[in-house]
Amino acid sequence: MLDNILQLLTYNPQEPILFSTSLFLYLFVAFVALYDLLQKRTAARLLFVTAFSYYFYYKSSGIYFFLLAVVTLSDYLLAGCIYRSHQNKPDQRRLRSLLLTLSLLIDLGLLAYFKYTNFFASLIVPLFGGQFEPMDIFLPVGISFFTFQSLSYTIDIYRGKLQPVQSLLDYAFFVSFFPQLVAGPIVRASDFVPQIRKPLQATDEMRARGIYFILCGLLKKCIISDYISLNFVDRIFDDPTLYSGIENLLGLYGYTLQIYCDFSGYSDMAIGIALLLGFHFPKNFDTPYISTNVSEFWHRWHISFSTWIRDYIYISLGGNRCREWRIHFNLFVTMLIGGLWHGASLNFVAWGAMHGAALSLHKWFRQHVMHHDRNYKPHGLRRLGATLLTFHFIVFTFIFFRSRSFETSWQVIEQIVFNFHPELTWEVITGYAAVMSLIALGYLSHFTPAKWQEGSVKLLQKGGILLQALAMIAAIYAVAQFKTSAIQPFIYFQF
Repeated sequence: MLDNILQLLTYNPQEPILFSTSLFLYLFVAFVALYDLLQKRTAARLLFVTAFSYYFYYKSSGIYFFLLAVVTLSDYLLAGCIYRSHQNKPDQRRLRSLLLTLSLLIDLGLLAYFKYTNFFASLIVPLFGGQFEPMDIFLPVGISFFTFQSLSYTIDIYRGKLQPVQSLLDYAFFVSFFPQLVAGPIVRASDFVPQIRKPLQATDEMRARGIYFILCGLLKKCIISDYISLNFVDRIFDDPTLYSGIENLLGLYGYTLQIYCDFSGYSDMAIGIALLLGFHFPKNFDTPYISTNVSEFWHRWHISFSTWIRDYIYISLGGNRCREWRIHFNLFVTMLIGGLWHGASLNFVAWGAMHGAALSLHKWFRQHVMHHDRNYKPHGLRRLGATLLTFHFIVFTFIFFRSRSFETSWQVIEQIVFNFHPELTWEVITGYAAVMSLIALGYLSHFTPAKWQEGSVKLLQKGGILLQALAMIAAIYAVAQFKTSAIQPFIYFQF
């Protein structure tokens, strides 16, 4: 019995801890019980949550939790030195630049080694006539998220926009806070640090809203995303040539919904868990598929990431403070880097390049052809047309995002263009009735009015603990009916 418990609590690469697993549910119940006892003991509470967060990361990536400690300690010390230099020697900008560069080298160096060594080696080695053999390098879960989060702290202090945290414990708490540790949102220190030592105020409204977001996340991830992935989408992308063009197209629509439900589902659960603990995270998704242009899409999709690359890459390159050609160049390079951030593959680079080109083209078209300002919104049929065009551009780019290689991407495109077979549409829909029903439900839910969400939160709030508990039990039961034997990690764990 004891051996089974120890095995369950030890890192297993085949069973990483997820918000949607029963292990996390049991651990979280015990965690909340102790957390409530420490409400008025701030230091003890921060230490307890930080320790739990490190254990949570250990259950995701094993011994590589030490990378989290390296990033935390180095940036805490370097940011403190940068701030003291600001205060005591304001004329020594060169010293501060060197300290910031050291922070960038440590954080991005770790990220580059674990995530991009094989990718760049595969490009360089053949140039010198060698044969590339991939090295066995483990990719720690969420390394891109916590390095970017920690970097924003150091850069903001360098820019004079932020003061250092009170202690190393506060900073470790900020970087490692488990709800958003492995897949975002990328929380800024300016938003989160002021909340750390405030008296906990998890109000009835916060609890109801937290439960609502957790319910939404569970349903999105475990019912819609996992089911359509295992029973349809993965089969299509494993070998597109085995399926007709209509099946490939429906699989592509399915993946477009799957990745939204998977990633926004994680964000919803992270936001909900943080609310239950008395903390506020920024919104990370805002119905992105209703966007009328690609610029609007990036204001609605993975908002914490898009604002991060805007503030720390695009603006650092010059942003809009340049000649027109340079502005378009900055947009393209920013999205190229954004694509590479998502994965060490030329497919991701191509995906980022397409989005960069689309952002640049839209900006030029809006300014020089339509003569619209940035706040212009189309209406009526024009809005419908713009939404459909934008949506299908996003769908098209996801071919490259999802495929393992360019060869697979071309196979999907070729099947859709040259082997479509529309006469099979009804047969495919009826043959995958459950999958198609969930895809339809997922897209319909995407267009539900915001007031429905607020109504649901108010209903949970009025129903109190009893209704909230019943809602959670019902959701867990529904998830269990769709659950597969194998754990389905969140898509963005690989990033």
